Amino acid sequence: MDDGAVVLVIVDGANVVGSVPDGWWRDRRGAAERLRDALVPYAAHGVPGAPGPVEILLVVEGAARGVASVPGVEVASAPGSGDDLIAGLAAAAAPERGCVVVTADRGLRQRVEAYGARCVGPRTVRPAPEGQP
Repeated sequence: MDDGAVVLVIVDGANVVGSVPDGWWRDRRGAAERLRDALVPYAAHGVPGAPGPVEILLVVEGAARGVASVPGVEVASAPGSGDDLIAGLAAAAAPERGCVVVTADRGLRQRVEAYGARCVGPRTVRPAPEGQP
């Protein structure tokens, strides 16, 4: 890994949005947009094990496709499986610049860790609402 490179943080949008039962299923696109906006500060501050600045890439799929990027957060719409896109991105980034994948999906975690990516859980970027464990 190039020590001067900015670490890529890939966020599994469907998994992170689905980690909090806040009614996201009624408006998947809106939920993805809210997550995107909540990720902006992490570009400057980083995530555990990857201090900022970092590059944030939110991967969306299904009904959330087409969510626009904003300064600090690039959004990639998966043409098929979001997991496949994330695995491919991690494979390309991990050895060169370092990669952290935000997901709780065990299968995806195994795939990206095989490429050298680190994984952190959804609560890293989306804490549980007040009163929830």
